[in-house]
Amino acid sequence: MFSSRIAGGERHCIDLANAQAALGHRVHVIGAAGSAVAGALALGVRFHGLRLPLLRGRRVAALARRLGADICHGHLGPACKAVAYSQQGMRIGTLHVGYKAHHHGRLDGLVCVNRAQHDSLPAAGPMARVIYNWAPESPAAVAAAPDLRAELGLAPGQLLVGSVGRLHRSKGMDLLIAAFQSHAPADAVLAILGEGPDEAALRALAAGDARIRLLGFRNDVDRALQAFDLFVSPSREEAFPLAILEAMRAGCPVLSTATQGPLEMLAGQPARLVAVNDAPALGRAIAEELGRLRALPPAARTVTYATAAYDRGNAVAHTLAFYRDVMSQQTRPLPQLDDDVVAA
Repeated sequence: MFSSRIAGGERHCIDLANAQAALGHRVHVIGAAGSAVAGALALGVRFHGLRLPLLRGRRVAALARRLGADICHGHLGPACKAVAYSQQGMRIGTLHVGYKAHHHGRLDGLVCVNRAQHDSLPAAGPMARVIYNWAPESPAAVAAAPDLRAELGLAPGQLLVGSVGRLHRSKGMDLLIAAFQSHAPADAVLAILGEGPDEAALRALAAGDARIRLLGFRNDVDRALQAFDLFVSPSREEAFPLAILEAMRAGCPVLSTATQGPLEMLAGQPARLVAVNDAPALGRAIAEELGRLRALPPAARTVTYATAAYDRGNAVAHTLAFYRDVMSQQTRPLPQLDDDVVAA
């Protein structure tokens, strides 16, 4: 996992590594030197930091060979591409976003995080299995974090709309700000948790609107979700949003764009879906949901979701079983990869 900061895919990688180590497996994580990922790993997981992206494929292959790895598991496209270069053990990738032949086509196994991903894979592609993500637990220390409503200075009757995600165009936070500005009640507040390259543009889009608060990275997401009256996922693309799963765990009403992951996750659930990339439709839905919620007493706003399919213990067990299946059934010879795979 080569990310320097922690978002949804990174949290999944961290929690999977920690869970595997807790079960007695020998686990190493390869990442970028100085990455925040290193500090979130359990004591039983060893982190190897690569200082430069140059020749990462060769360096990952050499390290996997030196460690005698049985499995080399890549998270997000660049890591999957590097893993494909290894000739030590089986090469696995998780499709946190989507399948790309140049990232995933040469792997031995693929973990799909939703059914649509699995069904759209090439027929001659790697062995694949659907294993749903789960929502990692927040550190115990954040249970005592300050109440977000008090932090924001909200009055008892004010409604708080919240979203959690990387500040990147794919996450649609610009759509959320535009939708909120044009349709939300004057006394409602929007809190966006996350960091990313679009932060300055989003602050400019908010144009000093005091109702819109960009709060940056938070390690108390579970605590914050308990303060939200409505959680909104405005993404333009989403394979399996952990933030929605966390909102479901918190019992928060959920409004989401109908991207690939939420379509499956929220099917049959008491949540609302709207069209993708349609700020007016999102704004109308926010206004309608806030009107509905305002008519309810606070105690009646909590929602119960069916989340048994997203159990952490089962998902970790299924992942380990998939590793063993790939190891026992893999007959495809490891390819000799050319230099363009490494240099890209």
